[in-house]
Amino acid sequence: MALALAADTKFGIQTRLPTPDLTEKTVELLDRLEFDSIWVGDHLAFTMPILDPFVQLAHACAYSKKLTVATGVYLLPMRHPAAAAKQAASLDHLSEGRFIFGVGVGGEFPREWELVGVPTSERGARLSEGIEVMKKLWTGEPAAHDGKFYPFSEVHMQPGAFQPGGPPIWCGGRSEAALKRTGRLADGYLSYVITPDMFRDALSKIDEAAEEAGRKIDDFGSGHLLFCCIDESYEKAWDRATELLSERYAMDFRRAAERYCAMGTPEDVASKIKEFHDAGVRHFVFDFLGLQPERIEALELFADEVKPYLNDIV
Repeated sequence: MALALAADTKFGIQTRLPTPDLTEKTVELLDRLEFDSIWVGDHLAFTMPILDPFVQLAHACAYSKKLTVATGVYLLPMRHPAAAAKQAASLDHLSEGRFIFGVGVGGEFPREWELVGVPTSERGARLSEGIEVMKKLWTGEPAAHDGKFYPFSEVHMQPGAFQPGGPPIWCGGRSEAALKRTGRLADGYLSYVITPDMFRDALSKIDEAAEEAGRKIDDFGSGHLLFCCIDESYEKAWDRATELLSERYAMDFRRAAERYCAMGTPEDVASKIKEFHDAGVRHFVFDFLGLQPERIEALELFADEVKPYLNDIV
């Protein structure tokens, strides 16, 4: 197998950091509860307010010397990769190498792509070429590129990335093309709204693509963004998850919640996490559903009541 998965299991959260006070409180709580990472999403236009991910994560770095900061995921095809490379290299330095650059093609909201003048049919090709461009610029050496979308003559971007070779790039996506791209170009995979069996199958396809590309990856990141809702019963958690996710995605999410969420009692949630761990997930990114006070409460609840059920995988 070309993919060597991490031995340790890590836990992070996906959240928003809309104010200085909330950023400080969230980061300090994650450190105290011994979480490993904090992830933020990316949209130019969404169903709810959302800030720029690089700005949010740079702010978070000021409050922790331990947490990994990460994008889950950055919609790279919406931007020129040279600008993204500069921002990512800057965050890599400010975090002192504690940055994972999760990237993807998005696509749920077509008007975002109209906003930047990028045809949705070009998203995948732009992402693949964009990754190649960023890796060249992150070396800190003069580089040039001859490509379809982003050709440029020799230029020297300084400084290069903090981490040798640049921050690890984790690709999202569920399509065959996305999985092949991950195997060819990425350092990790971040899945979303899939089942454990689908994750296991995705890793197999990524491994095949890596072997075909002649890659042997010594430390492949295997992450999953998992919606999580903890309550006194499975039924109450399901109702709450349905309500919140249906509003977020402007669609009826009830059946999807049943299929893709970890929800119910602490033992129910731990059981779902173990299923994903058995499938190969080594970095869990929890989206604790609810308003901000509920999210904070869920962090404490997870640390106190769910994590003890997971001693055999951490």
